[in-house]
Amino acid sequence: MIARTWQGAVRREDGDVYSDYLHETGVADYAATEGNRGVWMLRQDDGELTRFLMFTLWDSMEAVRRFAGDDAETGVFYPQDDRYLVERDHTASHWTVAEQVLPPVS
Repeated sequence: MIARTWQGAVRREDGDVYSDYLHETGVADYAATEGNRGVWMLRQDDGELTRFLMFTLWDSMEAVRRFAGDDAETGVFYPQDDRYLVERDHTASHWTVAEQVLPPVS
């Protein structure tokens, strides 16, 4: 399993609107891609900025490429990102999941 991370930041006053925008674009695209195992949008207010960390799990790098394209390291951006993002990673990071421990089902 592969974990993919990407980070960006917006002005704090744009945090809620950008969160909604991410939900409609990136989160929806991640979730709709075959081989995606989950999407987490993490958010942190930091002074004048709101930072976002996208964390996704994938079956394989092939599954990541179905979402990101042949150059899986390049970040995926959407038409309104330039309007909101004041900081962004232009690349995504990929990690092999060495261990996963889930809580017991109750």
